[in-house]
Amino acid sequence: SCTVKTCWMRLPSFRSVGDALIDRYDGATRVIVPNTGIEAPIQRNDAATQRVARRDRYSFELKPHNPTHKSPGKKDLVYLEPSPGFCEKNTRLSILGTHGRTCNEASDRVDGCDLMCCGRGFRTQ
Repeated sequence: SCTVKTCWMRLPSFRSVGDALIDRYDGATRVIVPNTGIEAPIQRNDAATQRVARRDRYSFELKPHNPTHKSPGKKDLVYLEPSPGFCEKNTRLSILGTHGRTCNEASDRVDGCDLMCCGRGFRTQ
């Protein structure tokens, strides 16, 4: 008699992936890309050299925008500029803002007055 053992990779639950992404998003670091020392990665066709090129793709280190913060790690999320605010009107970015919009006073979702009015208060009629 023989025993056969089969193993396979299993993906984590969608919830655990989402929770991990939220943790990284909440801890994202604003960074500055240095202007010097940046070299374009060398393009090669050989698969073995591709692996090396991917691992050592860039020869610079991202520096935190705030010098009192530590440099981000390889798995940290980073960003170059803060996201625009969607509460105030910004015609340059085609953002209409939330002034004058109708909201649902009883909702705690995106259509709710507290969230839609960005905590500025609201008037119901």
